[in-house]
Amino acid sequence: MGTRMEVAQLESRMNTEDYGKLQGLFLDPLGAPRSLSRTEFIDLAWSSVGCGSKEEYGLLFDSVVVTQEHRGLLLDIDAVKEEGRVDWGGLCSFLLLELSDKVKNTRTSSVPRWKPPHTLSCPHRDPVQKVLYLQSAGQYLTVSKGGTVGLRDREDMTLLNTHRLQNNTVKPKDLWVTDMVLLHNVHKIAVSFTSKEVCFYDILSKQDFSCKYKLQGLKFTPWCLDYWVDPSHPDQAVLTIGDIGGQVSALHFTSAQISLFERLSPRTDFDSVDIIQWNELVKGKHPSCYTVTHQVHTPAWVRKVRYLGSLEAFVSCSTKPQSSVVIGWREKESRSLRVTSFFTKRGVWDMDHHCGLNLIATAGVDHQVLLWNPYVTSEPVCTLSGHTSPVTAIRFMQTKQQLLSYSKDKVLCLWDVSRQLCVHRLAGVFPKTQGETHTLLFFHEERQLLLLSFNSLLLLLETTKEERRTSSHEHPVTCVLYNSLFRQVVSSDSASSVICWLADTGQKVKQFHRCHGNAEISTMALDGTQTRLFTAGIDGEVKVWDFNGRCLHRMNAGLGRAVEISQVLLLRRSILVMGWERMLTVFRLHSFSKSFVEPSEWKGGVQHRSDLLCAAFQPPQTLVTGSYDGEIIVWNNSTEKALRKLRPHSEQREVLKQKFLVHLTDLSLVPYLSLSFNALLKSDFPDSHLGVNGKEDSDNSFAITRLFFIPGRTSAAASTGGADLVSCGGSGVVRLWNTFHSRLVGQFTAHNRDLGSIVMTVSPCGKYLVTADREGTLKTWDIQHYCLDPDYGITKEPPKLLCNFRPHLDRVTFLEMCLHGDRLLLLSASLDCSLALSYLPGYTVGLFGQEEQWCLERPGPLHQQQEPERNQKDQGGRMSPPAPRETGPDASAAGGEVGIKDQQDQTDARVDKKIKCIQVKS
Repeated sequence: MGTRMEVAQLESRMNTEDYGKLQGLFLDPLGAPRSLSRTEFIDLAWSSVGCGSKEEYGLLFDSVVVTQEHRGLLLDIDAVKEEGRVDWGGLCSFLLLELSDKVKNTRTSSVPRWKPPHTLSCPHRDPVQKVLYLQSAGQYLTVSKGGTVGLRDREDMTLLNTHRLQNNTVKPKDLWVTDMVLLHNVHKIAVSFTSKEVCFYDILSKQDFSCKYKLQGLKFTPWCLDYWVDPSHPDQAVLTIGDIGGQVSALHFTSAQISLFERLSPRTDFDSVDIIQWNELVKGKHPSCYTVTHQVHTPAWVRKVRYLGSLEAFVSCSTKPQSSVVIGWREKESRSLRVTSFFTKRGVWDMDHHCGLNLIATAGVDHQVLLWNPYVTSEPVCTLSGHTSPVTAIRFMQTKQQLLSYSKDKVLCLWDVSRQLCVHRLAGVFPKTQGETHTLLFFHEERQLLLLSFNSLLLLLETTKEERRTSSHEHPVTCVLYNSLFRQVVSSDSASSVICWLADTGQKVKQFHRCHGNAEISTMALDGTQTRLFTAGIDGEVKVWDFNGRCLHRMNAGLGRAVEISQVLLLRRSILVMGWERMLTVFRLHSFSKSFVEPSEWKGGVQHRSDLLCAAFQPPQTLVTGSYDGEIIVWNNSTEKALRKLRPHSEQREVLKQKFLVHLTDLSLVPYLSLSFNALLKSDFPDSHLGVNGKEDSDNSFAITRLFFIPGRTSAAASTGGADLVSCGGSGVVRLWNTFHSRLVGQFTAHNRDLGSIVMTVSPCGKYLVTADREGTLKTWDIQHYCLDPDYGITKEPPKLLCNFRPHLDRVTFLEMCLHGDRLLLLSASLDCSLALSYLPGYTVGLFGQEEQWCLERPGPLHQQQEPERNQKDQGGRMSPPAPRETGPDASAAGGEVGIKDQQDQTDARVDKKIKCIQVKS
């Protein structure tokens, strides 16, 4: 079947005209937007556009649907919300964010490590209006509102020289610079003034910054400038002007390196300035240049202008909602502009464009950072929320998928565009100022140097040089396993490669390429014999391999669709696959007589209300599954029937309230009802579950990414109230559950909530819990006696933190703990393309593939407590302790919401005891 890379190839074969035809398919005969079903899209696209086969268009459609479900890119249109339909906006968003080769292959690097801020000596008494870098001289150029120019050294930013711009049109005290741009192909700078003129100064002349041209007669005061040069034809250039009257004007130079303007009259003095009148340019009296304009922003001020050569369009922004962003498209063989407008709630202060991603970022007055597809005006591709005041400046890192934004409350955010997340937030380091502050943001990407101005003050932020790191894979590592039979480590990556490593030395043994074509391998698993490797790809297939690289079986988990598989769980008689829907996909072992295996029906049906993400098994028959909404279901794996639900607390609130009222027989206690009931809720429900108004948080803080039964926790411990199951996921929270009584026993925040979801693993003896976040940080916790004793409340104190270390520079995608000889080892995989090996509780031995090999046979830091051998193995090859059997005649009988034993009895008992205590105290 096809892969996403084939869709990317289809995208690359299509030109602008083809995309125009494709857009037309999403308009009905009356010209109104519409959505298309799979059959409609394939037939129309194949017949109207061509460029590809029906299979390729079918795969494109399936990929868009899957992406919309997982990223929430559906528009608020009823027709689009129907299952299996796609609209134009959703298709564009998918092509921009998912299928661009640069997006898929150019991963976000590490978060920059800023040196302490440094305040520069400044010659300016007025606010700094612009900072430029002069490539030819290797110097930084600053200009203030009063016209003072400062030149700084590239290396240490010391002030080399200062100049005063001359403009005899106005008195020096009335001089007001609004903006400045570098005309690098002609060695000049253009400076705009409030005197409604633009002056062109020579930066290479013997006289410091001598004025060569003055453009006068502008209708409004120019407020912002931009200059673009055609890389292949340096004579072709565009100077764009935005003014306070809402007008965008552009000067197209056709022979810039010869002369910007024609000399209409002879000079009277060699040093005199050529005066250029705007009306002369409009009337075409200067053959070397011509003008185009539009006034869509009127009457708002134009805050920023850019000419995008790749789009042949002018982009501008203003604080007028109806024309927050305006794109003026140049018509072929015409000097007129076709204009499109983008709407935001309160307008835009600043904007920038990423050439590789072809995205426009806007800094909103409404505190939002929006990313726009230039061709889709109806709504942004995504919203980056995190600022709490108006965003005033924004800059893309062109060589990365990162974005810098600065807000009025002096907070600098770094965003990962591909993941739509804030990966770094810098606050509290910027100087305090009084009154209105004019802030400018200048980022020199080549040197990773950031300059911010606060009125006349300049602040320098530099990043520490990144150390050269070993890359275990050429692409981000997605999963890692330990093979105890071969004493090897097996890892996979996003480019569909699998590599086997020697655990003793970190040396590569063998590598298998294109296991799923070009589709990313999302997860892996080993069978009980350790001789078969299961790989799951985002193409919707699970493949079974031997370690000679031969594919033995292909499991059709996605039923021909591209789906994202999050886990493959091997049991005694079946294989469970999950990640993209609310029900388990099961493969029976008797079906593996054929090479292409179809799934069987899961007898338990759909019980989860959200996508099922992970599962854990404890012999002989206990299975638990976790979903995106935080719900955990306990199953009898033999009968495939659901036994109990560990529900989010918002559902139990009303049950507790009704139980509380029933027990409240003394009417004199009514005044204490609110206090007592709230106390009951607080003791049972952690704060992270409920918002300030008692409402459940709307984010994904409940999402469960990993589930583990805690080894060594016997059925007796679980029956007395101790925790036997641990889960983790959204908002950096770890929760411990008692599956016997269906209740939460304890929870703690392992990592900062702002870092999003985490991953974890548990040691084979149940002593260590290791968690990891998106910054590459790992934490080791001692949970040997944590939440072991029975208690009616919820333990909120975290367990003992043994170690906090950072072997990676980016998100940790997978953790694996294993016994290698007499040593307990920790394996960690990361998006930074590295695979690390560490001792417990937290000593990193090295990165697999590094130049200097290690030797685990040498004396080194041993695990403090020998991991005991287990007597039983689960079918996944991992040692596990015995598990409690489901007892009682109704263990699998019908009853409650899922047709089995409800948790209400246990809840009643706990409530009864608490209410009696409250009545006695009252």
